[in-house]
Amino acid sequence: MSVRRVVPTVPAAAREESVAFYGVLGLEQVMDHGWVTTLASPSHPTAQLSLMDEDRTAPVPPDLSVEVDDVDAVYAALRERGAQILYPLTDEEWGVRRFFVRDPGGRVVNVLSHR
Repeated sequence: MSVRRVVPTVPAAAREESVAFYGVLGLEQVMDHGWVTTLASPSHPTAQLSLMDEDRTAPVPPDLSVEVDDVDAVYAALRERGAQILYPLTDEEWGVRRFFVRDPGGRVVNVLSHR
């Protein structure tokens, strides 16, 4: 299994203002679903930050996202270890397959692969 990128998720009640703020730092909007916006560095596109009001399909908002090459294998491995799955493996309408798991420190991790 390999990691493709890790993206922190920042709670953002004022997403438009936050997009403008992080734009000054050089990040550009690369995705906007109306409830989550992802910003990326134009020169290093895997350097990303997500701004989220809420997660529209999962029961809790994630603290970070980890994109992996095989989400099914990671899901099976974490279930085998007894990890706390907060949102089951799901194919989302926007083209990702994902699940949420709680890490040992209590953080909610959105583990995903693009379909």
